Amino acid sequence: MKIEIWSDVMCPFCYIGKNNFEKALEKLPFKDEVEVEWKSFQLDPTLHPDETKTTFEYFKEKKGVPETQARQMIGQVSQMGKNSGIEFNFENAIITNTFSAHKLLHLAKKYNIADKMEEALFIAHFIDGKNVGNIDTLIALAESLGIDKNGAQQALTSEEFNDDVQKDFSEAKNHGISGVPFFILNGKYSVSGAQPVEFFTGALQQTYDETVSPLKSLSGNENSCDADGCSI
Repeated sequence: MKIEIWSDVMCPFCYIGKNNFEKALEKLPFKDEVEVEWKSFQLDPTLHPDETKTTFEYFKEKKGVPETQARQMIGQVSQMGKNSGIEFNFENAIITNTFSAHKLLHLAKKYNIADKMEEALFIAHFIDGKNVGNIDTLIALAESLGIDKNGAQQALTSEEFNDDVQKDFSEAKNHGISGVPFFILNGKYSVSGAQPVEFFTGALQQTYDETVSPLKSLSGNENSCDADGCSI
């Protein structure tokens, strides 16, 4: 069963959704049959690659939200994070363009460590206060997961993965995705937002039952025929 997840590194609900989704998946007996593919989405592609802001500067300048209101909103998200097991550090979070971070995610797919890279990027941004738009920061993250430094530098300073990232953006548009996190469950169902663990558990189980699990008989084999004859 395949799960596609559109996400952006600087989206706190994406991190919460990831945690809740993984907790739900861990409970299910078919967890080893599930393939997760992380897809790229940019909440604000207008940010210049060299531009950085604090969370509160971003809310004020880009969203027109005063700091008092921003702190109230962030406090609510922080509490959601704690309930999910995440200690957000919004005071030190650096808002920046995340295109390069998405390129790194696609590089990680080549090594089958996209899930680990997604987690590392979230930690770097939301916990450690690192600039996930900075090439040196991203190369260090790649090295921490065993990716060759030269290979990471080549991927991040060239256009090697630009098309892959843009393809994810186009797929999101085609699916009508305007916000993240956004989950597509085996091409059958969609889930939007950082839903609770219980919701993900039910959605995954339903999807598995309807699209993957063997057919369940609602009757016996009476009054039917097969290669050996008919049963009456």
